[in-house]
Amino acid sequence: MSLDSRPEVGPVSKVYNPGSRDSRPVAVHGRCRDACAEGEPADGERVKLMRLRYGGTASRWGFALYYAGSDRYEDSLLPAGAFAGGPEDTLDCACQLHLAGPGL
Repeated sequence: MSLDSRPEVGPVSKVYNPGSRDSRPVAVHGRCRDACAEGEPADGERVKLMRLRYGGTASRWGFALYYAGSDRYEDSLLPAGAFAGGPEDTLDCACQLHLAGPGL
């Protein structure tokens, strides 16, 4: 696979709204085969969310959640039971775990 065949991952932002009036920005930045996402909760402090790893197709990426206790990204299962998925599914999972308030 040549470097030119990979999708370009540049600075992107998406607003995550977990069914509330409170929208939260998410910044995604990439380097080589990885794309990392950080969220910005209501208090304004950036929170690392997840890492996506390019696996040969733009529709399916390896998924790793960020664990603050160990300061590492670790391969994780999505709710569907897979270690890889589409960017939207992985971002929704990470945002629900890291940014959603209690009771969601």
